[in-house]
Amino acid sequence: MADFERRSRTRKLPSSFTVVVMPLVLSVFMSGIVSAVATVVNIGLGATFITKWPGAWGTSWVVAFPSLLMILPVVRRIVSAVVETPR
Repeated sequence: MADFERRSRTRKLPSSFTVVVMPLVLSVFMSGIVSAVATVVNIGLGATFITKWPGAWGTSWVVAFPSLLMILPVVRRIVSAVVETPR
């Protein structure tokens, strides 16, 4: 395989996309975990869990992603006020 083809397959997004990609990935994982726990607590782990959880996850993610987009800049400022930066 040519070097050019190998490079074109492993292209990454520019670093400016970090402000969207990081909350996107975090919201997918966190909303999935939290909705799974809440669903298990409320209806138990069984056949109904399999049918109810995807809807709960979707609803949770619709709230989680925009929330993270808004709150992460505030969290970063709080963390930088509390944590010493390396020298």
